[in-house]
This record gives sequence, structure tokens and C-alpha cells, in this order.
Amino acid sequence: MKSLLEKLQRYAASGALPMHMPGHKRNTQAFPWLGELGAGLDITEIDGFDNLNEPRTLFADLERRAARLWGAEESICLVNGSTAGVLAAIRAALGRGGELLLFRGSHRSAYHAAELVGAKLHYLTPALAPDCGIWGSVTAEEVDRALAAHPGVRLVGITSPTYEGVLSDVKAIAAVCHARGVPLLVDEAHGAHLGFGGFPAGAVACGADLVVQSLHKTLPSLTQTAVLHVSGGLVEPHEVRRNVAIFQSSSPSYLLAASIDGCIGFLEREGNAQAARWLADLAAFRASLGDLKHLKLLTGGEAVFDFDPSKLVLSTAGTALTGAALMERLRAEFHIELEMACDQYALAMTGMGDTADSLARLAEAVRALDSRCERAPSKAPGNIPLPEKRLEIFEAAAHPGAFCPVEAAEGKISGEYVWAYPPGSPLLAPGEVIGAETAAALATDPSLHSTRGELPQRIFVLTEPEK
Repeated sequence: MKSLLEKLQRYAASGALPMHMPGHKRNTQAFPWLGELGAGLDITEIDGFDNLNEPRTLFADLERRAARLWGAEESICLVNGSTAGVLAAIRAALGRGGELLLFRGSHRSAYHAAELVGAKLHYLTPALAPDCGIWGSVTAEEVDRALAAHPGVRLVGITSPTYEGVLSDVKAIAAVCHARGVPLLVDEAHGAHLGFGGFPAGAVACGADLVVQSLHKTLPSLTQTAVLHVSGGLVEPHEVRRNVAIFQSSSPSYLLAASIDGCIGFLEREGNAQAARWLADLAAFRASLGDLKHLKLLTGGEAVFDFDPSKLVLSTAGTALTGAALMERLRAEFHIELEMACDQYALAMTGMGDTADSLARLAEAVRALDSRCERAPSKAPGNIPLPEKRLEIFEAAAHPGAFCPVEAAEGKISGEYVWAYPPGSPLLAPGEVIGAETAAALATDPSLHSTRGELPQRIFVLTEPEK
């Protein structure tokens, strides 16, 4: 069977006159920059090429292959990223005004979904990993207690792996949810590779009902490509598809779709072999840094059920370096760009495209910086308590507000999100009281982002008290 890329190439060579979108008309001579970006293969929903939002032939087959590959009952291909998948999954499973039990470190898309459907939110707040203050694993016991305390919950949402690679015991959590008839949504945007070649098992195999994966984050696919898997019978697949059509573009890119097709074909042919090679290269990388004297490469530990080995978390705790300084030195001195950095760690994200050579280059740079590190007293990771919630997010969105200097924000009710971005999880959500620790963070942490882009000088707060 020909790939979608091959079909596009054959069609482009056929000489068909495009009296339809897109407006560049595949005229790569007139618009050479678009030619460099693949415009010669850029089409719309024309005869013989199916429709991603109403798959019947080509895309229906692609989605059956995806479901077979990951073991889902149904899979839906996405070209608007995992964000569209999370939005669609929550709206489909929760409906209007339902109760959602959500991991506090969830991506912003989950919060936006809660706002859009008028959800009542309850939070899962696992312990922090002590070395650098990242979220630890959500436990089945924590979920069970929360469901007992909030019997009206209609959906549980967790993130596994987290941005830093922390995995939760999805199998045990799914069992707890299913015992109460509640579906489990796993944001597995950073874990599409799980289950291949010796990596830990993925959320579909562990029994989650809804699983969202970004193909582009770790696998060979273009940015913005993702898959949403549906299994278990607690959420109707046709309702999930209906909601995907709400949040996904009605003009989906065939270039992105061809990227998904190519990725799935690659995984079918050699996914396990390539994942095993990648895993072996990661093991060699970790072994090569086994004698670090100052920096630490995290592998799990207290508060962590399991750890995705593809995420390389470099802790600077106990050194004079911050995570941001480590990231800057790697950029300036070694021309290596990391994924992100926080106060006491920096994150190098690997993918199937990494090689033994690329990892060896990173290891050499880390060893060089480690040899020049200076010790400094360790400080406990910042642990800002969960803010008091006065209003649900959707309620706060309906209240008037005004900008307030951050130094005067303590005690006021936030009218916007404040994100640690990346990874995109909130320090503060609309309707929450700005406590002393949060106000101090707003005033001193330039890495925080607000919905309106006003930080660190001002924050939008509600001007009317709760009714």
C-alpha cells in the first residue's frame, strides 16, 4: 500500500489544475519559500484523498493502523496537537457542568477545557520529588480518597509521563476509577514512545479510557501531530469524534497528515528495534555520567513510581548554578539547546531521532561543566501551597476585573492564569486567592507567564467580591 506521501507526490506530478484551495496553487516558482516548506504537495479535501474529520477510506485505514499499533479500540489522528485532543476528550467525557478530578500539574489545555464546559474542579496534588521540587507520581490511593470525598466526579485526568518524565501507576489508577464507573483520561503527550522496545508500558496498555499522545514530541513526526485513543466503553467514541471536529481545523493539513502516516508506518516496520536502540543509547549516556561530582542526573527516587528514561533531568541542587544558568552555559559554550530550565534543574528531552553521537556530545558538555561547578548550600525546593479556591474558573471568567501591581496582589482573587511555561501547568488559576507565597513568586520569578502577558509587573484580579 502506498503511503500518503507517495499519493501526494503522484498527484502533484499528474498535472491536475487546482481550482480549489489553498491559494498558493502549488506554484512553488512564484512562492519559493513555500516550496521549501512542501507547498508542492499541499492540497485540500479533493477526490481520492478522504477527509480527516470524517474519515471513510484513506484516513479510516490510517486510524485503524494507529489503534492496532497502540492497542486502542479506536484512534483519532490530530493535526491540532495534543491540545485539541485534551479539549475534545474532556468535553466528550464530562459534558456541561460536570465534576472533574484533575492532576494539579496538568497542561493548560485541561484547564481551558474545564473553563469551556463549566466544570467543577477538584485537584490531585501528589508529593514533590525532593531533589528538585518536580511533581511526583499520582497514586491510586490518592485517587481513591479523592473519589470517595467527591462522589460526583465524572472524569479523572492525570498526566503520565509528566514534562520531566515522572510516570504514575496508570494500571492501578485505572482500576480504582473503573471500580466506581469513572473514566480515566491520561495526558500522555510526552509518552507516545512508551511500550516500544523496552520502554515502560503506555497508558492504553494500562487500561486508560482516553489517552492523548503527541507524536512529534518523541517520535519521527512533524510538530502539531498527535493521536487520541479511546477504549473501555465508558466514553462513546462517536461523541469523542464529534468533539474533535469542534476543536480541530476544518481544513486539516495534508502535510501534517502525511507526517502521521509516515510515523505510523515507521513504527510498524521498525519501531521496537529503533526504540530498543534509543534505550540502549540512553543507558550508555547515563553510565557515562555515573561519576558526576556536582550535577545529578535524576532517575526517579522518593515520590516517583517510575521514570521515563528518555527525559534527562539535570539537577543543580547543591551547586552554585541554577537550572537556567546551566541551560545558558550549554547554549553559549557548547551550542546545545535544552528543552527548559527551572530554579534547580534543567531538562534535556530526547527523541527517537537522537543518536549515540548526539547523546555523547551532551554527556561531554555536562562533564565539562560539572568539573567547573562550585558547591553551594542546598536549598529546599519552593513548595507553594495550593491556593484557596473562591470561584470555579468559569465563574471567575464572568466577573469584571482590573490590573493590579503584583506587590499589592496578596489577598486578591486572580482573574487569570499564571503559568510556569513550559511545561504549561498553573501556579494560579482564575478564581483562586493570591496567597503570600504566590504573591512573592509573582514579584520575583521572571519565568512566570500570565494569560495576558503582563507579568512580572501586573496581574489581572477580580474587582467584585464573590456573590
